[in-house]
Amino acid sequence: MTENSTPPRAEPEAEPTAESEAVPRCQIRAVHTESTVTVYQAYAPGIGVPAAREGHFPSSWQRDRMTWIKPSFLWMMYRCGWGTKERQETVLAVEITREGFEWALKHSCLSHYDQDLHTDPAAWKARLKRTPARVQWDPERDLHLRPLPHRSLQLGLTGEASRRYADEWTVSITDVTALARTVHQHVRAGELDVARHLLPRERPYPVADGALAHLGA
Repeated sequence: MTENSTPPRAEPEAEPTAESEAVPRCQIRAVHTESTVTVYQAYAPGIGVPAAREGHFPSSWQRDRMTWIKPSFLWMMYRCGWGTKERQETVLAVEITREGFEWALKHSCLSHYDQDLHTDPAAWKARLKRTPARVQWDPERDLHLRPLPHRSLQLGLTGEASRRYADEWTVSITDVTALARTVHQHVRAGELDVARHLLPRERPYPVADGALAHLGA
């Protein structure tokens, strides 16, 4: 299974560009169609390979465990080291229904206490305990995996949300490990324009006004 951790705060940020400065601090950006949205995960081959082959998660995928999904390809590359980290060697693009994705957002809570959103720490803990999804806004990444000024959504699913994700929301699963390695090769060679051209075309995900207010966005 994949794991989640908050990136170290001491990392130097990438130099801001006009494009990055124009992006809202907390915004969902993803590959999406009228009915689906693509998220990324990385697994050991024993889970990832059969999942991609069959188009759904195998019975060995633990549906009672927290799982984190990421709409940002580059944040997934940061997390899994371009598919080189142990037990994260198989990178998956998981296409899920927008209905399911938005259900998870609606039934989610920030993974940390925010005094501007929560009455007090006890109220936040109570909400966190009863919600099946949680959200972190972590620094987006550039091609060198350096943190950018704006944030990327990490969506944690547990309980009902995790089971729905695996057995109801998933439309397709594609192994994109080869893409990850190819992009990385071009980055290492200094061919950033080529690498950038290969990236999935992520764009702002449409949400209703105020729909993410409980998540600080």
